[in-house]
Amino acid sequence: MTRILRPLAVLALLLSGAAAADPNWFERFKASAEPDEMYRFLYAMPKGGDLHNHITGSVLSEWYYEEGLAAAQNGYRYFTKVRIDNCQYTPGPGPVSYYLLYRTMTAVEHAALSECEQGEYKPLAELSDDERKRWLNSIRLDKVFEGRNEFFESHWSRIGSLGSNPFLVAEIIVRNMKAFGAEGLMYLEAQVPLFGFKSPTGEPIEPQAVLEIYQRRVQQPDAVASGVTVRFQVSLLRFLPNAEQALEVMYKLAAANEQLVAVNMVGREDNDKGYPLRFLSTLRKLRQKHHSVKLSIHAGEVDEPNEHVRDTLLLGADRIDHGVNLITDPDTLLLFRHGPYLVEINLISNLLLEYVSEYTQHPFPEYLRIGVPVALSTDDRGMWDSTMTDEFYVAVTEFNLSWDEVKQLSHNSLKYSFLEEPAKAALIKEWQQRIERFEAVAMNEGTAAVATETPQYRGFICGRYKICAPDPSAPPQTEPAAGAAAGGAR
Repeated sequence: MTRILRPLAVLALLLSGAAAADPNWFERFKASAEPDEMYRFLYAMPKGGDLHNHITGSVLSEWYYEEGLAAAQNGYRYFTKVRIDNCQYTPGPGPVSYYLLYRTMTAVEHAALSECEQGEYKPLAELSDDERKRWLNSIRLDKVFEGRNEFFESHWSRIGSLGSNPFLVAEIIVRNMKAFGAEGLMYLEAQVPLFGFKSPTGEPIEPQAVLEIYQRRVQQPDAVASGVTVRFQVSLLRFLPNAEQALEVMYKLAAANEQLVAVNMVGREDNDKGYPLRFLSTLRKLRQKHHSVKLSIHAGEVDEPNEHVRDTLLLGADRIDHGVNLITDPDTLLLFRHGPYLVEINLISNLLLEYVSEYTQHPFPEYLRIGVPVALSTDDRGMWDSTMTDEFYVAVTEFNLSWDEVKQLSHNSLKYSFLEEPAKAALIKEWQQRIERFEAVAMNEGTAAVATETPQYRGFICGRYKICAPDPSAPPQTEPAAGAAAGGAR
């Protein structure tokens, strides 16, 4: 159960000046803490927000499976490819390889296949235990030989039509809200798809209708009880042939809907068809017609020097997603010192997608310690099988963060969010109150007094740092109770 602090006791701790009396408490804790102690502490710690979250990539694989089955209540049935019978002797060109196993599609798409190809698929609901295990593993980036090509070219294709069901996407938004709320997060700014959605019988669903489905779901009591405030960014796949036309539609949609707080250009940057300056003239035209649309754009997610970060600023971006190679562009790096631009740092993503081969290569501590505003975020956490606590654990243990630096990361994630005023000011005030209570209890009663909840131990933290659930045979916690973060030191 969450620890409940009596208000008068908390006030006495704060007024006693104990918070200022022991400035080195966190350094001593780091020096003595076992890995699981540190992890439990960071799990319980009140956190700010996740500003870089691809919602369809932030789905734990068992969530996808469960929601794929539950989608039957809305008329959706799914099939997945379990074998190859060589039905295509000369597979033609296309976005998805014929030889890709565990690709998932709707019943309508399955019915359109040849009889031979239909036999290669099974209903998702009828997978054997072994097939289910393979299906779950097929959308996790959990093997040492996997990297960005597996992620970009296979994972998204396997998810396939699961991502074109707006009711399913709405459910995984809420599942993320609940899980984030359980580990102390207060805000989620999710990058959501709005285009390409279809009904169970294959008819297109308009973007505005998709957005309304999301909005209705996040307003339901169980979502509200998570304690997480949510806003959306709409994502543009930057290297598509019609990307400029799609940008115009998205920009207009964002200008007309308060829940859509930004437009984001996504997609691997080593595909030069999506280079930033391609969109400069389109954005300048759009800004003549529309107001109140923010930009948070992927830039610098490459392992080679280029000027994409600089060019993204020229597009009008307020925040930069990743910024790994910003350190190779000194003039632009100077522009980032002390704001107004934030760099969204994705430590786990950058390692698993091989933009750094080890954390000593990551520029995060340089940015943090020369005054570049940074915040930790999770990117496609479902595919990494990770949590926001994992990001903080990596940051603290790999880069020896001070307590002030830990707090600054959460504060930045709220300060630089696109949440509207005065809701932003209220959220920052609430976080400050929570972190002060947490700090006072940790210093005066010990860190064990705040780390009273069982964390969500996921695959990344277990595989890399050997911090695992006490009983490996038990399934990991995937659905925290609604409102778990509502009380206690948070």
